[in-house]
Amino acid sequence: MLDIPDYPFRAFIFDCDGTLVDSMPLHYRAWVLSLEKHAAPFAFTEDYFYSKAGVREQDVVKLLNAEYGVNIDPDSVAEYKAELFMTLIPQVPEVRPVADFARSIHGKFPIAVASGSEEPIVRACLKANGLLDLFPVIVTPKDVARGKPAPDMFLLAAEKLGIEAKDCLVLEDGLAGIAAADAAGMQSIFIPRTLR
Repeated sequence: MLDIPDYPFRAFIFDCDGTLVDSMPLHYRAWVLSLEKHAAPFAFTEDYFYSKAGVREQDVVKLLNAEYGVNIDPDSVAEYKAELFMTLIPQVPEVRPVADFARSIHGKFPIAVASGSEEPIVRACLKANGLLDLFPVIVTPKDVARGKPAPDMFLLAAEKLGIEAKDCLVLEDGLAGIAAADAAGMQSIFIPRTLR
C-alpha cells in the first residue's frame, strides 16, 4: 500500500524505473553485460547498482572510473547498456500499487515523470504497461544540465505542470531522487523494493 502524506498536494511527480515499473533487475542485467563488454576490471554489485538508482548512467561510469582508476568510456557503456535494455522492455512489469495510484489520480491532478533514464527507454517502459498516455510531461537527462541528486529534473517537471515545487509530491525509489526532491523543496515518499 502507498502511504500518501496528509497534505493538499496539487501535483504528483513519479520516477519511472523501480517506481512505476519494476525494471531495475533488467537494468542491472544490462549494466553487467555492458561493463563486461567494455572489459571493466571490477565487480559491479547489485548493492552498488541500487545505491546509484536515479543517477545518470554516464555519471555512474565516471564515479566507477574515479574509484578504480580506470578510463572506461561513459557514453559507450551507456549506449550499449541502453541497446541491451531495449530488447528486455517487453519483460518489464508495472509496480502495481504505484501504477494504480497514477491511474487513480489521472485527470484529477497534473502528473509527470522525471527519470534518470533516457527518454526512449522511459517511453517504452511506460508504453509496455499502458501508462504512457497518463503522463503529458516526461523529463529525462536531455532536458536538464544536472541529473539527480540535483533538483533540476523535479523543478523542471513542476514548471511544466504549472505548479509550485512546495505543492508537488515526488514518488521515488532511489536515494538520489529523494535527495533531489529535498533539494527542490518538495515532499517525497520512498518506494521500497518490497512494493514490487
